[in-house]
Amino acid sequence: MRPRHIKWLILLIPTLTIGLWEYIRHEFLLPYLSMDAGNWLAPVIVFGVTLAVIVPLFSLLEETEEELNASMRSEAVLREREKFARELHDGVAQSLFLLSVQADRLQRGVAEGAADIGAELTGLRRTIRETDEYVRQAIAGLRGDPDAAGEEPWTDTIRSMFGEFERNTRCMLDWRWELPDRLLGPREKIELFSSLREGLMNVRKHAKDAANVRVRAAADRSGGWTLTVADDGTEFPQEDGGSERFGLDMIRRRAAEFGWLVSFGREGSWTVLSISKPGGGGKDAAVSGVDRR
Repeated sequence: MRPRHIKWLILLIPTLTIGLWEYIRHEFLLPYLSMDAGNWLAPVIVFGVTLAVIVPLFSLLEETEEELNASMRSEAVLREREKFARELHDGVAQSLFLLSVQADRLQRGVAEGAADIGAELTGLRRTIRETDEYVRQAIAGLRGDPDAAGEEPWTDTIRSMFGEFERNTRCMLDWRWELPDRLLGPREKIELFSSLREGLMNVRKHAKDAANVRVRAAADRSGGWTLTVADDGTEFPQEDGGSERFGLDMIRRRAAEFGWLVSFGREGSWTVLSISKPGGGGKDAAVSGVDRR
């Protein structure tokens, strides 16, 4: 029985009890029971019904509410686990993958006697520092520290990520960012940034022989926006695989929280990941973007 139904029963039973008693007394007991005796019996009957029916209903209501609270606590724990999994996947797992790639390059450079080992070491140290900073921010965020988020402007954060991608891959990155800050709330910016980073990481991990990557983010006239990440790799990542499916599932779960639409597939010679938010009206969205080719 639902708590709402129990509350209605608790409210109605005393009223129905006293109403039924008055009806029986006036219809059947009036010749045998005086008015004073009937008035004294009314609260006694209501008290008896309360002990017999209302008290068990209160206990049932408490048990039901406790079950609901336990369910809510369990759901909150699951949400925190999901958040923690995202933090690990978005930052630590991806950074470890990047470190392994850089370590492989360094090992090959040592074996081949390459002259640019110093540059590889510099990149390795930078990635380690970035990973350490990310872990610190993630821990602060999980603890609820309101100052965990950095003060870096949104477009600078995007630009920094693109620069890191270009430094650590042999792909030519062609990007154009025309998505105004005002169309995204604080949480949307965080989740869209994580989704974009995941899309680029999927290119690095799974796009075979990719030489060109294209990123587009733009608003539309209805107040919505679309972000696409495309690569010209020859191999199409299968969604029944392991880590790539996990990454795409993370993107889809993020999108579902905000009502975004996600598509992933092959378009001609390009593999395209698209994330979009439908617009809410016909208002023309002003665009001021940055371009890098």
